[in-house]
Amino acid sequence: MLDLSPHKVGNFGNGQTVTTVSKQWLSRTPDQKFLSLDDLHQSVNARREQSIESTITLKSVEVIAPEIQTRDDTHKLSLGLPDGREVSPSHWTFGQLCQQAGAPTKYLRQLPTQIGADALNYSLRFTAPREQMMLLDDGVTARAITSPTYGRIFDADVVQAVQNIAGNGTGDSNWKVPGTLDWSSMTYNPHTPVTAETTTLFASDRDVFMFLVDDLHPIEVGKLPDGSPDLMFRGFYVSNSEVGSGSLRIAAFYLRAVCCNRILWGVENFQEVAMRHSRYAPDRFLEEARPALESYAQGSSQTLIEGVQKAKAAKVASDDDDALAFLQARSFSKAKAALVLEAVEREEQTKARTVWDMAQGITAVARKTENTDTRLEMEMQARKLLDKVAA
Repeated sequence: MLDLSPHKVGNFGNGQTVTTVSKQWLSRTPDQKFLSLDDLHQSVNARREQSIESTITLKSVEVIAPEIQTRDDTHKLSLGLPDGREVSPSHWTFGQLCQQAGAPTKYLRQLPTQIGADALNYSLRFTAPREQMMLLDDGVTARAITSPTYGRIFDADVVQAVQNIAGNGTGDSNWKVPGTLDWSSMTYNPHTPVTAETTTLFASDRDVFMFLVDDLHPIEVGKLPDGSPDLMFRGFYVSNSEVGSGSLRIAAFYLRAVCCNRILWGVENFQEVAMRHSRYAPDRFLEEARPALESYAQGSSQTLIEGVQKAKAAKVASDDDDALAFLQARSFSKAKAALVLEAVEREEQTKARTVWDMAQGITAVARKTENTDTRLEMEMQARKLLDKVAA
């Protein structure tokens, strides 16, 4: 492993471009961005401590709309609970309530709440597809309305699981908020300060999302066109929604850089698992997801290195004629195959004889291909070669 800062990056065509983190970063308001895992955990744990979870019959819930005095009253709604409390549904939980009642959400949102309340009360009493629902509220607002078999994994537990392997997420362990790619110099600096503009730790009233990398210990997997080492580092993201807006998701991969818009460049070996919030989800989180995350965080980069070594050792041609035949057998025209072989000699300073050579040549030609579909198809062919020999 190397410890370089900052370092040259490139060969992005050898991997995928992943925008998942960027979409999160772009959509989050300032109050949903956190500068450390400690701050993030404090926020999501506070709402957990304020939450009340109860299973109640749908018939015992009364949807209440105030008598109309002003125009604003046509938009007010609350839920009367069997224990005498009254809470207000959020925009999200109103949709969940309609789902539990078997009522059309989009249509009811367009009506004055007085009409909507009557319709929902009728549905809850007489036509709802089930008898019970699970309510999560904080004494003021209904945070979630789900089926009674919903297996809630609290966001605070997920953040804590990440803290167990990443500390504060700001550099006190290998795992941290990523640095930034400087496009002008094509260098990646892992020491970018964590600010509201660079953080990758997010939470709203519906979910939590965390993206961390081990970018202080890059791994050399080849060479850049200028002879510099082609470096990659490990990364993972975890997302969850304790109120039912999404599954628990864990993705792990290698990447070459993260730009200022938090787009992931040169991603390889991407693997993602999702866990639905079914009845046994909390137990599965403890028994499967947490140990898997800890294993990845503590593991070495040996799998990636072994894959590269296998590709470099897998000889598929003894001369140029063999190399041309190898590529033509994989749907490359003679002219395109010749370009691949020329690219290997130009950029790798060697003859194309191994799977690794072929993959590097294909991606080099793909980078110069203007047609997006053709370029992506070639990049996919290169990845398939590497995946097959690494299997």
